[in-house]
Amino acid sequence: MNLSKTNVLFMAACTGLIVANLYYCQPLIILIAKEFKIPEANAGTVTYLTQAGYAIGLFFMVPLGDKIERKKQILVTTFASVIALIIAATSKNFFILQIASLLIGITSIVPQLILPLAATLCEPQQRGKVVGTIMSGLLIGILLSRTLSGFIGQVFGWRSMFWIAAGICLLIFFVIQNTFPINKPQFEGSYGQLIQSLFTLIKTQPVLREATLINVFAFAQFGAFWTTMVLLLSDSPFHFNSATIGLFGVVGVSGALAAPLVGKLGDKGNSRIAVGYGCLLLLISFIVFYFSTESVIGIIVGIVLIDVGIQSVHISNQTRVYSLLPEARNRLNTVFMSFSFLGTAGGSAYGLLLWKLGGWHAVTIGGAVLALLSLLVYGFTYKPSSKK
Repeated sequence: MNLSKTNVLFMAACTGLIVANLYYCQPLIILIAKEFKIPEANAGTVTYLTQAGYAIGLFFMVPLGDKIERKKQILVTTFASVIALIIAATSKNFFILQIASLLIGITSIVPQLILPLAATLCEPQQRGKVVGTIMSGLLIGILLSRTLSGFIGQVFGWRSMFWIAAGICLLIFFVIQNTFPINKPQFEGSYGQLIQSLFTLIKTQPVLREATLINVFAFAQFGAFWTTMVLLLSDSPFHFNSATIGLFGVVGVSGALAAPLVGKLGDKGNSRIAVGYGCLLLLISFIVFYFSTESVIGIIVGIVLIDVGIQSVHISNQTRVYSLLPEARNRLNTVFMSFSFLGTAGGSAYGLLLWKLGGWHAVTIGGAVLALLSLLVYGFTYKPSSKK
């Protein structure tokens, strides 16, 4: 079947609502620290545990989409996400919450099952646009999740957010059951062969290697910024509460609006150019952040730059990766996204370390270094003969 506009928009909505599970915790760090009587930087560990769990789920579970029926896998994983969210909502101590955060990450991989499904069902000449539209839903979910959780946490307490998220995922489960198409896999080997083939893809696909490495650095910048921004805005001179901090997520929706446009560029064969511009925007964003320790306007401008930049890098690289081997899209996506989110997890931990060592200025300098590294990879792996 070919995807209708309604199908694509519904997939985008599901993607945004489920990926939001990964980010609800960020504005809640201060509230979690207060309840469990631990330092705020320690409470921040739930952010990178969630991202690390996501990377684990991507690597070991997403490849199965090339071997087992995709709709069934999406349903089972969505229901498991409901259970993980309930564990977080009822956690009696911080250690249980950390375990729950890892499980939330592992079970929130559904967006990365939906994307290869959509890429398989759509026409090749529309692939960039479809991926861009679904990624718009994903980014809106990422950004507005912070706004929602900040408000819910401030008014009703941080546990309420996890209860609400569990309810949302349960509703999505029933909707997916009634609307998603059945899609038969093409890989007939064993699970061991499936995992082994991931390393074969890394070895034999230079575009995959380049796109993934650039994404690792880009996602690390994203993780470092959004994790430490909470600490900056809750401290002097701002002293914002979780609800106000969450509102900054709305600003980043600009990146989501840019995603379909970036996808269209990919359909015209300009994906790699957009990657370069995105890396440059990420570098500029950290320069702006460096000079914004006391400026809300500066932080807002930086958020717009970092979110448009991350979308330019990510959508363009994802379109390039999906164009390689149609029969291996889940596995290509596994390599690409699992390493990308390891970048996010590492970036969050890196940001927290830099915060402890030198505060906001150390974080922004560290982010700029990562941006320069991504530009170096982009420059040194360029091949004039490559159009991907």
